[in-house]
Parts: sequence; C-alpha cells; structure tokens
Amino acid sequence: MPGTRASGLRHVLSRARYFVREFSGEAAYDRYVAHARTHDPDAEVQTRRAFERARTDAREADPREGFRCC
Repeated sequence: MPGTRASGLRHVLSRARYFVREFSGEAAYDRYVAHARTHDPDAEVQTRRAFERARTDAREADPREGFRCC
C-alpha cells in the first residue's frame, strides 16, 4: 500500500509544519488577517511587515518580558 505510506508521511509533515509555524510565531499574522476580515471585512489589514513591527514593539515595551539590550 504505497498510497497509504505517502499519505501518512504527508500527514506527519503537515503536522510538523503546523507546530513549527506556531512555535516560531509565523501563524500569528494569518490569525490576525482571518480575525480582521471576519470582524470587519472593509477594514484595512496591516502588511506582514507592519504587523511584525507592531508585535515586536509591543513585546519590547512590556516590562514583564525582561530587559533587552540588543
């Protein structure tokens, strides 16, 4: 059953991709876009670059995150 083996491998690889994207934070932008379009389809959605910049600024401004020198 070669089809079953390939299907199983695809499933494992898709799950691994999911966990890597969640762990790295890459999926956060996709969730943001889905949320923004669901709640207000006419609203302008930030670019990925602007979203990541705002996310980084918020993270660095939060004193609970600890001191960052660099």
